Amino acid sequence: MTRSLQNPQPATASATDDALGALLTLPKPEVADAIIERALAAHWGLTGRMEPLAGERDLNFCLTTDQGGKYLVKLTHPAESLGMTEFQTEALVHVADTDPTIPVPLVIRPADGALWAALPEGRLRVYSWLSGVPMHLTPRSDAQAVASGDALARLTKALAGYSHPAADHVLLWDIRQTPRLMPLLPSIQDPELREEATAFVARFAADIAPRLKDLPWQICHADLNPHNLLVDQGQPDQITGLLDFGDMVWTPRICDMAVAAAYQIDPARPLERLSLFVRAYCAVQPLNASELDLLFDLITARMVTTLSITSWRAARYPENAPYILRNAPAARAGLAAFRAIGADAAARAFHLAAKGA
Repeated sequence: MTRSLQNPQPATASATDDALGALLTLPKPEVADAIIERALAAHWGLTGRMEPLAGERDLNFCLTTDQGGKYLVKLTHPAESLGMTEFQTEALVHVADTDPTIPVPLVIRPADGALWAALPEGRLRVYSWLSGVPMHLTPRSDAQAVASGDALARLTKALAGYSHPAADHVLLWDIRQTPRLMPLLPSIQDPELREEATAFVARFAADIAPRLKDLPWQICHADLNPHNLLVDQGQPDQITGLLDFGDMVWTPRICDMAVAAAYQIDPARPLERLSLFVRAYCAVQPLNASELDLLFDLITARMVTTLSITSWRAARYPENAPYILRNAPAARAGLAAFRAIGADAAARAFHLAAKGA
């Protein structure tokens, strides 16, 4: 079978293509399963049954071997540069070596000891399979928010010592790139929401972006949403896996925290659950006052980014729309909750939480 989950690439480029970059404007590769199966057998000695997994850019599979073992198999989009594949894969090796208690996928090397097998169709990688269920499929709780804050902070500390030449690439999902969203905003269907997003992006460019340069920067995961967190099915407050390092980037440290916080909002009591998340994070990785002052706006930026990019991509690739739009409802609900809170009240709550209050 040949795998393809998106429409063919449009024939002409546009301003939005320039803003998004190749990996967000190109469709997924079309590759016959037999090609991947032959490569797994030749390079890893693995044979078994492959089941496709959702993904935005790459082809992902769960491989259940003939002996009953399970692995994550990833065929990288051929448009991804060698440096980016190396950047992401070596990060996992670094985290596992730095703090083995962090539940990240382990790189399973092919027989030649490399990090992947280079195929004409893309770079093929194999990872250990992490048990658990995606957090978004389980009941959300305050204990989950605490566990998420602790897990992200430990990952942040582990990545602080990692460096790579490809880290400082332009990624539209990176919050610091919020001004680049402007060409995508017309894709937001709701007129009021579109107007709100447009005003925010303009304010971000004028008032928030200049303040980012003075904050602590490092390589960050930058996408710790509930689809990328695994939890124990019987104890959903126990995190068993941190997934998807495909959006890693060099960025202000607080941007990473803001991304994760955007998915920890309980619309009925947003400040309470967010404060628990901030307290747990800061107990492991303290944040300074300037970072905390910007947290409300940076969380807002993530929600606006989610709505902008997903609205544009869902219209362009309707066959993959359910996956692309998976986080849009939470972003809309979060923005509504933030309108009621206000930046000043949020800043007070975040500063208190960071002190353990």
